[in-house]
Amino acid sequence: MIRLFLRDLKLAIRSGGGFGLGLAFFLIVTVLVPFGVGPESGRLAAIAPGILWLGALLACLLSLDRIFALDYEDGSLDLLATAPIPLEGVAAVKAAAHWVTTGLPLTLAAPALGVLLNLPGPAYGWLVVSLAVGTPALSVIGAFGAALTVGLKRGGLLLSLLVLPLYVPTLIFGAETVRRGAEGLDVTTPLLLMAGITLGAVALLPFAAAQALRINLR
Repeated sequence: MIRLFLRDLKLAIRSGGGFGLGLAFFLIVTVLVPFGVGPESGRLAAIAPGILWLGALLACLLSLDRIFALDYEDGSLDLLATAPIPLEGVAAVKAAAHWVTTGLPLTLAAPALGVLLNLPGPAYGWLVVSLAVGTPALSVIGAFGAALTVGLKRGGLLLSLLVLPLYVPTLIFGAETVRRGAEGLDVTTPLLLMAGITLGAVALLPFAAAQALRINLR
């Protein structure tokens, strides 16, 4: 399992779907927003929580189709399906590798990008916490969507249509956590709801992803 995890990290970085792609997209979204809504600091501060969370969500979406596609193309996925490692474990490891190469860098870079949107000072800590809690759910849900569409030609658009509605609750509670933190309000409720979504996704979706892989590999 550890070797598979390290292998996926190397593949994600070498294929261009790792650190650079997501961070570059996140930076572009953050830089372009002031051009679209205007440079007024008060307006930017009001929309910063939602924009930062939306940018992180879309950046995670960019590399989802690579989770299983490379293994499917070179035949490695067929070998993994017949290996002693449970296919559920394979799906969980690949989701973890996606989070390390995409969600974790976005979480660490978000405070620096928050400066560009004039994010209020008290919100920076909650921004990092909310992304650290919520982005694992994005990776696990994305792995499930990637398992459903593996082997399909031009399945990236279908993957986005499948996954984006499932991302909405995490986006809502993540942005609400940051907004409440910026205003000095209690963040317990949205943070706990988002943590519940993440725990539920981690507990259930690897099994669903494994079943989808078995069906697509028949």
